[in-house]
Amino acid sequence: MNINTRYFLVLGIILVNSLRTPAQDSRLIGILPTANLNLQVRNDWSFNTKIETRYIENNPNLTDLSWVVAKNWGLNSRVAAGYLIRFEEGEISQRFIQQYAVVQRLRGFRLAHRWVADQTLSSLENPRIRFRYRIASELPLNGKTVDPGEFYLKINNEYLNAFQDRGYDLEIRCLPTIGFEVVETIKIESGLDYRVNSFLQRKPEQSFWLTFAVFLDL
Repeated sequence: MNINTRYFLVLGIILVNSLRTPAQDSRLIGILPTANLNLQVRNDWSFNTKIETRYIENNPNLTDLSWVVAKNWGLNSRVAAGYLIRFEEGEISQRFIQQYAVVQRLRGFRLAHRWVADQTLSSLENPRIRFRYRIASELPLNGKTVDPGEFYLKINNEYLNAFQDRGYDLEIRCLPTIGFEVVETIKIESGLDYRVNSFLQRKPEQSFWLTFAVFLDL
């Protein structure tokens, strides 16, 4: 069984189990549009700004605006630091971000690993610290590489460890998306972002987000 087949099997198991979860579990369904702007700067530096809004029942629930500065670290790795501000129902919270990423270019697809630490400060709750790991694969659906005018498949799997008030919670995310490279500098993606947490101490809380993302590289 090759790596691509394993990914599809794992994805299928996660989605089937999510649908078979007992009805008493908490579920949330919404839409998650995102816009990304990436700027390449000299000396291997880059800058990303992103805006993301969550819609529940056609109403915006919260909006995140973030800025991340990154630098290439070796041949296939990158270090980054950033800041996020969240607007949620009239309240504002802040998040500080540090991350390290490694990209492996394997035969027929690309595999990326990302480790992130972030700290969230808010007037509504005590500080929250999270440690995150994400593995993502990108597979071209036409040929061996993704070229303008072609589709690709991307699968993200992420594990978030959250610490707050001496408590601990684990959130698992699975995000399969279909992408299309319009031109070399513009990509669009759409998929289903499935998240489940709070299953270590109480009944699971699930959320399903229909995602739409635009990426612009300059």
